[in-house]
Amino acid sequence: MTTARASASALALFVALLTQAANAQAPNAAAPAANGLDVAFGAYQRGYFLTAFADATRLAEQNKDPQSMTLLGELYANGQGVGRDDAKAESWYKLAAARNDRDAIFALAMFRFEGRNGPRDVEAGAKLLDQAAKLGHPAATYDLALLYMQGQGVQQDLKRAADLFRQSAQAGNAEAQYALGTMYKDGRGVPKDLAEAMRLMGRAALAGNLDAMVEFAVAQFNGEGTPKNEAAAAQLMLIAARRGNPIAENRMAHILSAGRGMAADPVEAVKWHLIARQDGKSDPDLDLYMSKQSADVRTAAEKKAKLWFTTAPPKNP
Repeated sequence: MTTARASASALALFVALLTQAANAQAPNAAAPAANGLDVAFGAYQRGYFLTAFADATRLAEQNKDPQSMTLLGELYANGQGVGRDDAKAESWYKLAAARNDRDAIFALAMFRFEGRNGPRDVEAGAKLLDQAAKLGHPAATYDLALLYMQGQGVQQDLKRAADLFRQSAQAGNAEAQYALGTMYKDGRGVPKDLAEAMRLMGRAALAGNLDAMVEFAVAQFNGEGTPKNEAAAAQLMLIAARRGNPIAENRMAHILSAGRGMAADPVEAVKWHLIARQDGKSDPDLDLYMSKQSADVRTAAEKKAKLWFTTAPPKNP
């Protein structure tokens, strides 16, 4: 779907997801190199924004240092130590980008996607992401892959998306590992290869990607694309459930009701079913299982579930 044909609501949702992904992927957009900028960047990272602003201004003016310019852009963009000023932020980013600072180019791309200091322009953002990706920016590479997958701002090209995801995955990006694993699982842009899909899912799960945890645990439980290991799968699913994934919560209820992968525990099974149901994952089979339990089991499970509702961490995006 081209940018011109995309509905305003669909485009807004996609840009929100892209921005969210960028925030999750990127190292600090003003990450320091090991040079004389350490003082300015150190102040920035400790929250001493006025000191960072003064040091970065001096270095930018005296040395024409692009990283200092990018740091000034960050300070103005976020209103840290100075009033938020998108025009000044973009001006500093552009000066740094002209000197091939990849973080500045990436920041400009996000400005275009978000419509800051000008109209939203996905095509311009895509071109900037391409520039930053060619300079080795890991988040830009991942976000550009998303654009090619969705056909936003560029012509849809699943093979190109897979190539970009692969670059980002090899750099250790867990979200890219998961995305590429999904492509291998479905045979989109790459040959269908369940073993490679699960290898990538396993790496992403190990790095903490919640969706990958669930998919890999399911595959490991069933022995699909990876050796069957119900005990290991149950432990991984438990981690995902504790992080608030409704699918994992539901799976834990089944695991504990059947006693596969870990010992059967009716109280815990009903507890996880209640939690999953509260999170929108209904299951008639588990409703029936719960109805067959004693009043004591149901009461204990409800008590545990209510405690979870008041103490559980926010769901991951």
